[in-house]
Amino acid sequence: MPTSPPAASIALVIPARDEQASVGAVVAEMQAQPVPLIVVVVVDNGSRDATASRARAAGATVVSEPRAGYGRACLAGLAHLAPDPPQVVVFADADRSDDPADLAALVAPITQGDNDLVIGSRRLGQLAGRVEPGALLPQARWGNALACALMRMRWGGRFTDLGPFRAIRWDALERLGMADETFGWTVEMQVRALRAGLGWAEVPVAYRRRVGRSKISGTVNGTVRAGAKILWTVGAHALRGPL
Repeated sequence: MPTSPPAASIALVIPARDEQASVGAVVAEMQAQPVPLIVVVVVDNGSRDATASRARAAGATVVSEPRAGYGRACLAGLAHLAPDPPQVVVFADADRSDDPADLAALVAPITQGDNDLVIGSRRLGQLAGRVEPGALLPQARWGNALACALMRMRWGGRFTDLGPFRAIRWDALERLGMADETFGWTVEMQVRALRAGLGWAEVPVAYRRRVGRSKISGTVNGTVRAGAKILWTVGAHALRGPL
């Protein structure tokens, strides 16, 4: 009698900075999904509130990265996992904008298919009526569309979003050599994936109004800095060959 292949080991990394109002619920809701997570790592990115204690109380492993920066937080989470790495890593935000109910659909193209990277596309979710009004701000939509257009023109990759809710195989992630420490983390992953010839997919995901104020798209300074870093990242890779 044939046996089913063993389930992939999946870890979740959640960067968090001053997210005490939402991080506990995010951890609990992610753990309640039918996807077996071997660990939930919350990276406390220099919080000045009770983010770390609330994440820990909800069952997460908390790692400290006091230097502000989304990419730095992601790298710190990966460094924690590296000694005994999972097969798949999922990244999600701590502000409760991502819907944990989409977790199974997000990892399925990897665990049940041949893909290396899966992006949770808020644009596809919006077309399916699954994005709350006001959740995805105009400046974020514009920046995502521009970055995706540039990737399509340079590498032919027809992404629709730079969504933070994403999954990637550990061995593929190691091949990419991720280095960005701030706002360019998501687009760097996608650009490097295209340069490396990874198999990728997008799945539509819901997107909700975040709890609290965004540190990036919710401020003029954050929007400008993030937009500039995204464009710089695409441009810096545009003249490089395959990985």
